Amino acid sequence: MVTQKSQYALRALFELARRIDSGPTRIEDIAKAQGIPQRFLEVVLNEMKHAGLVEARRGPRGGYLLGRSPRDITVGQIMESAQGRFTPVECLSDPSSADCLFKGECAFLSLWEEVRDAVAQVYESTTLQDLVEREDSRAEHVLDVVAEHAGGLGLGVDPASPPERANALDNMTGVCQGL
Repeated sequence: MVTQKSQYALRALFELARRIDSGPTRIEDIAKAQGIPQRFLEVVLNEMKHAGLVEARRGPRGGYLLGRSPRDITVGQIMESAQGRFTPVECLSDPSSADCLFKGECAFLSLWEEVRDAVAQVYESTTLQDLVEREDSRAEHVLDVVAEHAGGLGLGVDPASPPERANALDNMTGVCQGL
């Protein structure tokens, strides 16, 4: 199961990846953009800092930055730093503590191992850069739909023109995150 803490960690680092060219990002801005309680975000970012995934800068222009390129940080690294290795059932993480009548004789053990391995493969093969690119693609698609229908709506803007498209794309990326 993916914990709330892991989801917050992933969303926080995703936000830093989106803002990679903007310098340090204040914790308040990350919290607001991703809907994460600020006090909890402080704890999560501190753990990510200890894992080497983010850096903290002090001072009036301080904030948080990714510790490395978004291309070099996988979802798996973030998830493992936040909650440990993913296991779909308790008996895979600690067979001795699992409260199961079928310890060592479970017909489903190989199934659970396949699930664990499949999830790990997806996590390890997906980078923050992949997620940012997916988000940008989704926002581009929404703009294409808006541009296609804008003339009939009397919006007074042309979302297909380069300057207006760039502004709209920036705005849509934020809107799409809320969907």
